[in-house]
Amino acid sequence: MNNRNQHRLKIFLIQYLLFCMLMFLVGIAQSSERPDLVLTDKLQDLFKNFQGEAGIYIRHLSTGNTVAINADELFPTASMIKVPILVTLFDKIAKGDLDYHEEQIYADSLYYAGEDILGSFKAGEKISLSKLVMLMITMSDNTASLWCQQLCGTGVEINKFLSAHGFKKTRMNSRTPGRKQDWEQYGWGQTSPREMAELLVMIREGKIVNPTACEEMYRILCNIYWNGEALSQLPPYVQAASKQGAVNQSRSEVVLVNGPSGDYVFCMITKNQKDESWEYENEGFVLLRNVSNILWNYFEPASDWQPPADAAKWAK
Repeated sequence: MNNRNQHRLKIFLIQYLLFCMLMFLVGIAQSSERPDLVLTDKLQDLFKNFQGEAGIYIRHLSTGNTVAINADELFPTASMIKVPILVTLFDKIAKGDLDYHEEQIYADSLYYAGEDILGSFKAGEKISLSKLVMLMITMSDNTASLWCQQLCGTGVEINKFLSAHGFKKTRMNSRTPGRKQDWEQYGWGQTSPREMAELLVMIREGKIVNPTACEEMYRILCNIYWNGEALSQLPPYVQAASKQGAVNQSRSEVVLVNGPSGDYVFCMITKNQKDESWEYENEGFVLLRNVSNILWNYFEPASDWQPPADAAKWAK
């Protein structure tokens, strides 16, 4: 065998070994998820009478038990898009492009009509970037969120970041060139229940931006004002990271619960739902509460905690 053929054989063997290693790793990843048929049946029964479309992805992090119902379909993010804004912003901070504690100057052009706290600012007032982030996540302040989106480098940079980190379906649409049709269909952003849930897992496990940035992001995501739906079905002494979203025909929430028996994550999103009301008994809100209640009792069967009978009194 001449040198050229030997060289080709070596290249072939290396490529073959790399392929085998890849298939081995894919197999490990697939085997780490185990469909939970009992829980799937419970949720399918819950979903069957919903007047609209619903998708959910659930994963118990230590056991790998999963539920995936329309988990890879596209849904509107509504305010859940603020989690991709958050991670892209922290990537800019980690690279030194932004200072977490630097004061930003408010301009009237940033105003987003609504009941947001930041919208009451006067032009020229100052606020630190860290407080902008708190308003974006904790209060879901839209003016703060659009400002953070701009500081990220707009939706163009956010989508580049998402693509570079393996997210194929999660995208920013609003104020993003080339995404007008997506914006008309899905609004501010679009995602799948699986991708949004796994983004929260990456933050929990320190696998995006860097571990210390993830710790700060996780602390922020555990400090949520809007706790009347999925979070209301968890004991107040159990930590959970989350983000909520709601527009007329869609209700959504992504939650990672630090449960006593192990962490679990879930993301439920609706679309085209018939009930467009904003009352406590909106069908999408009710579905979110019921799902969260089922999951808590399923993963924590020894718990004797129950939501208070007058929970609606405190819902925001």
